Amino acid sequence: MDDKSMPHKIVKELSLLNISLREAREHLGPLSPQNRLEWAFQQFGKNLAITTSFGIQSSVLLHMIHQINIANSIKIIWVDTGYLPKETYQYAEKLTSQLQLDVTVVQSSMSPARMEALHGKLWENNSVKDLETYHFIRKVQPLEEILENLQIHCWASGVRSNQTANRSSMSVLDQIRERFSLRPILEWSQKDIFYYMKKNHLPEHPLFSKGFSTIGDWHSSAPDSNDVTGRETRFGGLKQECGIHLSENNEKGKQT
Repeated sequence: MDDKSMPHKIVKELSLLNISLREAREHLGPLSPQNRLEWAFQQFGKNLAITTSFGIQSSVLLHMIHQINIANSIKIIWVDTGYLPKETYQYAEKLTSQLQLDVTVVQSSMSPARMEALHGKLWENNSVKDLETYHFIRKVQPLEEILENLQIHCWASGVRSNQTANRSSMSVLDQIRERFSLRPILEWSQKDIFYYMKKNHLPEHPLFSKGFSTIGDWHSSAPDSNDVTGRETRFGGLKQECGIHLSENNEKGKQT
């Protein structure tokens, strides 16, 4: 991807920063995750946000922004699909209280009951197309709407390169759907996550002790087994991405 291919909004923002995307990546490469977050805050200020799923590793990034004292200066966005396990809701309450976070909770304008009445239980159909519709309605569209409403130019997330094939090709700073996406812990391993949490006395997600290495919706998550681990356990093995971290919006599912 070169700068010439970038949408006008991003090109304008880069011009304001007086850098190129390549230069930003080169600068961010050797920095620690905390310093990457500080750099993003210096560059984007109130136009920076962080997204969280309150999943297995979510405490790491949330703790980092708490430690460098920017948690109250940027938006923390949680896309709640309405189908999360009860343990995730309980974990979210615990982390929010422990780290004193102000979390913006975002949900689809279409309730779960309405979606099921119009589309059925899309996750039960063993269909990638139906899963894409589900993810657009419950995840991608709500996130895009809040990012637009809050005028977010850059959002940070805890994705790591060893999680999926798509993520292995990511850079520390990329363009996703006309915004910057920052990945402060992109190179981290599962061991890095474990030791950071242990060092900083961060609580584990309740389902981690039950064999889950990744958590999404209750109907599309499963514990690791001898055959499948990590994000291979998600979505019945049909796909590994929900669409939030893909470059193009999934246009399916726009029906109301």
